[in-house]
Amino acid sequence: MLLEICTNSYQSAINAQNAGANRIELCSELSLGGITPSYGLIKQVIENVSIPVFVLIRPRSGNFVYSNTEFEIIKKDVEFCKEVGCSGVVTGILLENGGIDLERTKILLELAKPIDFTFHRAFDCVKNPEDSIKALKQIGVKRILSSGLKSKAIEGIELLVKLQKIVGEDLSIMPGSGVNISNISIFKEKGFNEIHTSASKIIHQKSFLQEFETIPQTVSDSDTIKSLLNQLNNA
Repeated sequence: MLLEICTNSYQSAINAQNAGANRIELCSELSLGGITPSYGLIKQVIENVSIPVFVLIRPRSGNFVYSNTEFEIIKKDVEFCKEVGCSGVVTGILLENGGIDLERTKILLELAKPIDFTFHRAFDCVKNPEDSIKALKQIGVKRILSSGLKSKAIEGIELLVKLQKIVGEDLSIMPGSGVNISNISIFKEKGFNEIHTSASKIIHQKSFLQEFETIPQTVSDSDTIKSLLNQLNNA
């Protein structure tokens, strides 16, 4: 089972690689659900990490219905990721009625080639997941990151299993959100081939504003990642 670590910084990316993760999804602002990382961060990670790096392309927080201007930003970010050597991009666009914006998704699929393309958790906001996944399969999407329309993937596991059966081997469902040491083996037992988690912990940095004040920072934790991999290997 492939372990993808959602990393929110350069240090998180290095921690993921050193711990043995198979792939990185690079983003910023995990507390907002993730947004597109800076060009500088993308380049620094690409230059110093040898495992595949997928980059989240999401121009802002909030919903996944984008204006024409926002769509142009997404396209430019995809092109940049191709130019600097990213292995894939992770993005998703919806319509106001809760359906997939298939026309724009097709444009992004073509634009991303030959690198990989993942349709992200915008999928968890669709009104009809069965029809939506069939439509994404039809236009050529090969991977969807999803929590099964629930806040945590373990809560949506029945739908995730159902969706994987619908698309068969043509499309990979990658469970994500709330995946941890206590439940990761369940997803492997259910037959999923990929899994997504931040494996993060909060560290406290000294603040220079007040002598005894600290500032929390979230980073992907090497020990947690190693424990997850051990759990998968023993499952």
